[in-house]
Amino acid sequence: MTERQTITVLGATGSIGDSTLDILAQHSDRYELVAATAMNNVEKLVNIARTFRPKFVAIGNEAHYSKLKAELADTAIEVGAGESGLLQAASMPVDRCMAAIVGFAGLAPTLMALQHAEYLMLANKECLVSAGDLFMSAALKHGCQVVPVDSEHNALYQLLHDQDVGNVEKFTLTASGGPFRDYTPEQLQTVTAEMAIKHPVWSMGDKISIDSATLMNKGLELIEAKHLFGLPAKTFEAVIHPQSIVHGLVHMQDGSVLAHLGEPDMRIPISYCLAYPSRLSSRAKRLDLTALGTLSFQKPDEERFACLRLAKAAMEQGGGATTALNAANEVAVLAFQRGELTFPGIPALIEAVGEVMPDSRQTDLETVYAVDAQSRAYAEEKLAQRSVF
Repeated sequence: MTERQTITVLGATGSIGDSTLDILAQHSDRYELVAATAMNNVEKLVNIARTFRPKFVAIGNEAHYSKLKAELADTAIEVGAGESGLLQAASMPVDRCMAAIVGFAGLAPTLMALQHAEYLMLANKECLVSAGDLFMSAALKHGCQVVPVDSEHNALYQLLHDQDVGNVEKFTLTASGGPFRDYTPEQLQTVTAEMAIKHPVWSMGDKISIDSATLMNKGLELIEAKHLFGLPAKTFEAVIHPQSIVHGLVHMQDGSVLAHLGEPDMRIPISYCLAYPSRLSSRAKRLDLTALGTLSFQKPDEERFACLRLAKAAMEQGGGATTALNAANEVAVLAFQRGELTFPGIPALIEAVGEVMPDSRQTDLETVYAVDAQSRAYAEEKLAQRSVF
C-alpha cells in the first residue's frame, strides 16, 4: 500500500476495537480513521476521537449524545447518535470497515457498510448467523470482499489462499473449551456470570466470554463458517484445543491437513484483515513451540454443553432456525447475567424457543427481523413462566 487507507471502526470501544486502534496507531502513516462508533462508552469514544481525529463519531445510546457533543464541541468532528448515527458512520465511503458491533444490533450497520467499503472486516458473527444468506448475497451484489476477523475463520481464510476449495474435504475450527470444560453437570449448576466472563485464554467482552463458556460461540462460528465458505454444514466440525495455538485446520482430499498456528492475540488476525492481501507487522507475541511443549485436542461434550448441539442442529436446518437460535441465546445470556437463569438454563431456554418457532426462510430482511422479534418474545415468555431454568 502506497497511499493511506481510510478506515471506519464500528464498535470502536470493545476488545476488537481496542486491538484495531492499537494497530492503526502503530501504522499511522498507512491508515486514516474516518469514523468510529460506540454504544455507551462516551469517555472512551471521546478519547478515540481526540487521538485519531476522525471526521465522524456516533454513540448508539441517544441518552449520551449531549455529553458526546459537548466533549467534542471544540473540534471539527461531526457527532451522531442512535441508529441513524450508526448508519451514517457505516455509510461513509472507506477502503475498509471493521464491523465489531456486538450481537444482532450490528446487522443493519454492517449491511450498510457492505455498500460503502471495499473490504468488510467482519467481527460480528451474528450477522451471518441471523441473516447469512442475505448478507453474503448483499456482499456479492455490492462488490465488497468480506474478510473474517474471528481467529478461527481468519485462519481458514489464510489457509485457503490460492487453494481450490474443491480439494477440501473438511474444515476444523478449534475451541478452548472455556473455563468449565472439565466441570461435572453438578458443578455447572453453580456457575455464575462472574465466573463465566473470566476466559482462561482470550480477553473478550462479557457476552462473547459467556458464549465461549457454553460453547455457543463455537456453534455460532460453525454457522458463520458455512456462510463464509459456502459449503455444506457437514463440512465443518469443532474440536477442543485448550492451548488455543492451532486456530484452524483444512483437511484436503489427498489426506494432507493444513494448520494455522499463532499466539492467542486478536492483533494477528486483525492486522491480516487490515493489510489483506498483504501483511502488516504487529506487536503480538511470537510463537515459541518449544516453550509450549504440548498441544492437546479432544472432542467436545455436547451433552454437558448442549449449546453446541443446538447450534449444529440449527445449522443443518438453516434459514430462520439460526435466526431464532441467535435471538434466544441473546435473551438467555442477558437473563443469566441478571441471575434469572442458571448456566445449564441457557441451552434449556434456547431449546424451548426452538421447539415452538415455525420453520421459515431468510427470504428478505423484514422476515429476518420478524423471526428475531418473535423468538425474543417467546424467550421472554418462557422466562416469565419460570424464574429459573
